Amino acid sequence: MNKAVNFLNRLDDLYSKEIPPEVISRSKRSLLDYIAVTLAGEKYQEEKINNYISFAQPEPGKFTALGTGKQLALKEAVFLNGLNGHALDFDDGTNSGIIHLGSPIFSVLFPLAQRFEVSMDKLLKAAIIGYEASYTIAVSIQPGHKQRGYHATGTCGTLGATLAAAYMLDFTPEERFQAFATACVSATGVLNVLDDGSELKPYNVAKTAVMALTSIEIAKAGFNGNPDPLGSDRGFLFMMTGNSNVEIKPLMLNGTYAIQKSYTKPYASCRYTHPPVEAAVYLRNEYSISPDKIENITVDTYSLAVSKHDHTDIPSTASAKMSIPYSVAVGLIYGKAGLEEFTDEKVSDNLVKELTKKVKVNASDEYSAVFPDKQIANVVIKLNDGNEYSHRVEFPKGEPENPLSDQEFYNRYLQLVNFSGREKSFADNVYNSVMENNLPKMLKLLSERED
Repeated sequence: MNKAVNFLNRLDDLYSKEIPPEVISRSKRSLLDYIAVTLAGEKYQEEKINNYISFAQPEPGKFTALGTGKQLALKEAVFLNGLNGHALDFDDGTNSGIIHLGSPIFSVLFPLAQRFEVSMDKLLKAAIIGYEASYTIAVSIQPGHKQRGYHATGTCGTLGATLAAAYMLDFTPEERFQAFATACVSATGVLNVLDDGSELKPYNVAKTAVMALTSIEIAKAGFNGNPDPLGSDRGFLFMMTGNSNVEIKPLMLNGTYAIQKSYTKPYASCRYTHPPVEAAVYLRNEYSISPDKIENITVDTYSLAVSKHDHTDIPSTASAKMSIPYSVAVGLIYGKAGLEEFTDEKVSDNLVKELTKKVKVNASDEYSAVFPDKQIANVVIKLNDGNEYSHRVEFPKGEPENPLSDQEFYNRYLQLVNFSGREKSFADNVYNSVMENNLPKMLKLLSERED
């Protein structure tokens, strides 16, 4: 059986069906989420982006690099969109696939939508199918793929972003196949971007978006790939897992679209930190716990959340975002873990440093056994007077089982756009253009920078 042909045929069947209104509505939220985190991400790493532009001198063009106020050549816009879209590690994803979904897909769709003047409906439907492709491949090979050191956002994300672009641009079935075959060759991404203060995690998204663009360009040029780029003995699935018998999961796993399975982050850190930080904020608010009264903090959670996320030496903001102890500490001190809690100032704050050192993270066999169906963390705080308080979180805020309300989502969206230096009127105009299906207006607004 040709696994690639079978997978792509199933995607074609799904694409031919009408997308339910509630899924379209969810995709608009995903699009707005991407816009907000990308604008804020550009502001967050503005100095580095300016350094990149100064040295690289990217070729000017007609395509918007979100947040920069610059119109650049197509590949440069795609690259910078990806780099800024994941800069804050605040973009959407899924726990079961262990993958960020929207940032690679929308980073390539945005400039292509400018070039080919597609409709909002076509962009959203392509994104929905791209989410489905990325997620389905990822969930079929996780968690072993991650345990081998791969970053699924870079590997599986390349496949989904490529197919999203191919569908949006009405590629023929043969062109889609060859684009997909090229994407299978292109897909890379290692997880050591998380280690030792590395700031290269967003680079995996940036190059993923560029590889997706390149894949559709190669297909349009007429190059042919392997007849089964997924299932051949040197194909994607074997190379990514070491297993030649991988079975690809059904589309719409458990009856919902992948985009409906994605989370929206209320905290500006790795998703693995969210259950414990939510528990810590609850305990702080419920018992008025003062940080200087704390003797120690114990976090029990699932095993995948522990490795590379239990460090208490925090050399940078990138390291802070990956650290459960740091995230718990700021949650207890400030009652939140938003953008302001992951700044250089907070990382160097002595109170934060001291409390971070008091946090111990343990892997629980019980909690590991039910992941990803539940993302459990139990936080126990022991005070100097001997009192103990604990709280357990099974579904952190933002999961489909515990979603943000419309108002909570809007507040988060507005906070991110404000962080980027833009006014509420701009945020509302962009928000309304998405809700009204007015893609030209949205693109025009985002191509202009407010100073």
